[in-house]
Parts: sequence; C-alpha cells; structure tokens
Amino acid sequence: MREGESSVPVKPTKYIVVTGGVLSGLGKGITTSSIGKLLKSRGLKLAAVKIDPYVNIDAGTMNPFEHGEVFVLDDGGEVDQDLGNYERFLDLPMGRANNITTGKAYKAVIDRERRGDYLGKTVQIIPHVTNEIRDHIKRAAKAADADVCLVEVGGTVGDIESAPFLEALRQLHLEVGHKNMMFVHTTLVPVMGAVGEQKTKPTQHSVMEMRRVGLHPDMLVCRSETRLDPKVREKLANFCDVDKEAVISAPDARTIYEVPLLLEEQGVADWIVKRLDLHPEGRDMGAWKTFVDRVVAPTHHVTIGVVGKYTDLADAYLSIKEAFVHAGAAQDTKVVVRWIDAEDVERATDPADILGSLDGVLVPGGFGPRGAEGKIAAIRFAREKKVPFLGICFGFQLATAEYARHVLGLADANSTEINPTTQHPVIDLLPGHTADEAKGATMRLGASEVRLAHGSRVAQLYHADVIYERHRHRWEVNPGYISKLEGAGLRYTGRDPSGELMEMLELPDHPYFVASQFHPEFKSRPERPAPTFAGLVEAARRRVEARHPKE
Repeated sequence: MREGESSVPVKPTKYIVVTGGVLSGLGKGITTSSIGKLLKSRGLKLAAVKIDPYVNIDAGTMNPFEHGEVFVLDDGGEVDQDLGNYERFLDLPMGRANNITTGKAYKAVIDRERRGDYLGKTVQIIPHVTNEIRDHIKRAAKAADADVCLVEVGGTVGDIESAPFLEALRQLHLEVGHKNMMFVHTTLVPVMGAVGEQKTKPTQHSVMEMRRVGLHPDMLVCRSETRLDPKVREKLANFCDVDKEAVISAPDARTIYEVPLLLEEQGVADWIVKRLDLHPEGRDMGAWKTFVDRVVAPTHHVTIGVVGKYTDLADAYLSIKEAFVHAGAAQDTKVVVRWIDAEDVERATDPADILGSLDGVLVPGGFGPRGAEGKIAAIRFAREKKVPFLGICFGFQLATAEYARHVLGLADANSTEINPTTQHPVIDLLPGHTADEAKGATMRLGASEVRLAHGSRVAQLYHADVIYERHRHRWEVNPGYISKLEGAGLRYTGRDPSGELMEMLELPDHPYFVASQFHPEFKSRPERPAPTFAGLVEAARRRVEARHPKE
C-alpha cells in the first residue's frame, strides 16, 4: 500500500435505471422519485439523473403548452419538470449535472472535436457520444458521493432518439457489473372489454423491445387502474423472466405522494436492497405518511384561482399546484385550484363575475403581452375587494403596474416588455443587467440572496431576514418609481443585497397582498411548504371562516 492511501475499500455506487414502455405519461418520474424516497428513508445517499432525448440543450426555450413547466434549479439550470419531482420527494437540491439531453451530449462531443481532442479520429455515436453519456452519469453520482444513483430515461423503449442512451446504459451495466446495476421498467397493463380482464401483451412486447437493445428488466412497475390480479402478476413474471416479487402493482393513487407508500407495502425497497447488496440504516416513513393522510383527508377547504395564460395545460404550473398541496396539508386544508384564463378576465364586463366566489387569487409568472391586462384586472380586483393575493414573477411586476395605474394615477404605467413606448415604464430592463448572455440570454436564473425588511409580513412568513430563492426573469422594477409607489402605500420589503433590485412587495393594510419577483414554488417541499403559499392558504381560510362562521 502506498503512503497516504486508505485501507478502507471504496464502496461502488449502485445504479437503478428506470425506463418506460408502451406509451409515455405512465409515471416514470414518480416511480423514480418514489423509489428514491424509500431508499433515502433507509439512510442511503442518493443522486438522480434525468435523461431527456430531445436535441435542445435544456428546457429553457420550450413552449409550456408543448413541454409543460420549465423547472429552475439553484444553479440556474432550466430542466424538465421531473427534476422538480425529484427535489420534492427526495428533498435534495439538483443542478445542471443532474440532467442530460441529446443536445447537451452531442454539444460536449462536438466541442471536443473542434478543439482537436480526438486527434484526428473519426468521431462517431459509438463510442464517443455513448462514452459522454456514460461519463456524465458517473460524474453526477461521484459529485453526490452517492450510494445509489437513480437514472430515468425519458420517452419509451424503442424510440429512435433514445437509442444512444440505452446503448450507453448497456455499456455502463457491462462496466460496473450486474450486482451494481439494475433496471426498473414501467409499463401499462390495460383493461379491455366488458369482462374487465387485465392484458399483459403490451408489457410482454415492451420487455421484448428492451431485450433487443441488450437490456433486461429486473423489476416491472405495472400501471393500471386497479391492483394487479395475482394471476396476472404471475403471468408477467413467467413471460417476462422477472421474479414474481419484483412485479409491482402501481394502481391509480389518490395523490402522487401516496405512491411511495404503495411501493413500500409491496416490499420494493427491501427487494432492491437485497438485489444490489445495499446496507441501509433503519427506515422512517412516519412523517411522510402523516403528510399523505393530511393530503387525502383534510378538514377545511378553500378555492384559489390561478389567473394565467397556460391554464389549458395544468402541467405548465405543476410546481404551483404542488406548492398548494404542501401548504394545504400543513394547515389541514384542501386547496381547490381553479384555473382561470387571463384573457377571459380581460374580456369580462365585470371581473367579479369570474373571480367573485374565490377565497384567494394567484397571478403566476409568464412572458409576453397576451393576457397581461386580464392579470392586471385580477390584481386590482384582489386589492380593492380585500381578497388574499399572491403574485409571482410577472405577477409581481404587474402588481407594481396595477398600483401605479390605479393608486398613483399613472394610467399608462406598464412594463416595457408589454408596451415598449409606455410613458411610465415602472417595469423595465435595467442598465447593466441586459447583456449577461451566460444567464439564459439576459435572464436572471437560479438562486440568489434576498434581504427582507425586519418586522415585515414577509420576514414573519419566512422567520428570517435573509433568504435564497430561485429566479427566472429579465425585467425589473424601475428604481425611478419606487419612492412614488412607496409614498402611496406600497411596500417593497424584499430586495437584493445591493438594494437596487426589488424582490418582494406587500400592502400592510390588506388581509394578504404579497408578491415576489422570484419563484417560491420551486423550493416548496411536502414537509416544508413555501412560506408565501402557506400565507396565502392561511389568509384564504380566514376569509372562508369570516364568510361562513361556525354556529
């Protein structure tokens, strides 16, 4: 042994790969997150990597209608919404390294080729691209010092665009050995005909497709409306060459957060621990079970309207939806979210016709002028009618514009994003903040420090004077109007360390009127809800109790 070397053997990282078959949308991300939750509850250290086969470098430029929510990480990475599920279930911060796309893999290889790193060799998908994919996964696992690295492969087995990733995983399996890597395959077990028989053929064909690329599933997670019939489970085990105990029933759950408990009932984590020769330290799902019980059987109910522009696709606001679940559970309250198209509010003769029955209003982020006037009308309604209100990002900016218009009397007040020629650009692109191309084409991205005014409502919500929250925006409050706005009663109670960038606002004489330039929903967790969401739910509940007092 050389001097300085440790005699303690290095434990190999174990890999669990989650693939999907038959069709998309079966819940690979929830399966990955749930398995991770069970393993973390046993004291194991985790890493997670999401593979997205699209050619985009990241999800930042994707239309929410097509792709769903763009989830923002602490380091500014713009990624698939599944990484949001990883963070919520595992309570682990992710970074850019936890996401790999076709574009990212090919760009890394092309950049090396242009530098001459390959010394004149012909650069090919195999081995160069597959090596990059394999190395990326190993780097992410090493950076986290993980006992187990979870790898979710987007799309379905058999997709052309997934082929290089599956080949890279086949090579990784060969490299690390069977005892250090396993494959979990999520499939559909549909029910056909009046008899209601569960059909196994889609799963059988999906497993055959996996075998064609050199992979063999160790575990099947079978999605169905109801639990698998025991005979169907046995048939799948025999025909797919999988242990019967590793054929897992994943019926429709009352909430996604119930899935880890359903898997735990079937011994999923115990089977994985044995298969990979892991050495866990106890298990503790008590707090999670308490959280789930509060989600599925709350005592109170409130209705909160989300006035946005992507409301036809709820996944566009997935983190907002989940943040309401977290905040509601903490207060034994079911939050009924009513998705309201901002353009409907804009066209309404009286916003009260649409918003009048709500217990609270949230105006989320977004880009572009479409629906902006409807959002402003909703903010004005909430402010004047004393309805609890939360604004996020664009909602924060429009709350500033609404106050400037209807309290300061600056009728033309607007954001230059919406009206570049406005006479009162209360929201504008600030000098020195427009040319940072490294931050997502001029955007402020990722977590940064926010300083809260001591004694303010927001400081009371956070129980802190300094917080770190995630941003995704370009435009800022124009400093030239801040003294006028505050002189008229608006309070900017959150600012960046320089004091020049406004981060939070509130109205002291309102039951709950709070807005943030950052996105608090990205850091909301089941057992640690976002404070501003908790404040909104509490205020909405007080409003319900005031309108309908108990006898």
